[in-house]
Formats: sequence, C-alpha cells, structure tokens
Amino acid sequence: MTYRPDLRPWAVFRRVSAVDNICVARFRTRPDADAYMSILRRLTPGANFQVVFDKLPQQVTQG
Repeated sequence: MTYRPDLRPWAVFRRVSAVDNICVARFRTRPDADAYMSILRRLTPGANFQVVFDKLPQQVTQG
C-alpha cells in the first residue's frame, strides 16, 4: 500500500444491497465528500449514498 490513498480518508459509498457497498469517490475533507454526495443524490434519486471515514482505503470504482 502506498501513502497516497491515506491522504483521502473520507469516502462516499453507494449501498447496492444489504451486504454490498461500492466506494464511489474519496476526499480529503468531510465537506467535500458531503457536497459530492448531495450532487450524486440529485443525479440518481433512487440510489442510497453515505459518507464515511474509511481508514482502510479500497479501490474506487469509476463510472
């Protein structure tokens, strides 16, 4: 693991099912993550998004 992913601990996750979550994007600050989540909620009203502080970064799915 490199140091760079540790610089973005705030993550926006999309809840796909009861057990699956997809990391959509990562940010350095909570306000940036909240702003991005509000945009996602406006663009995809049926989806469920959540901002979390994720110490163990995962691969971000683009798309």
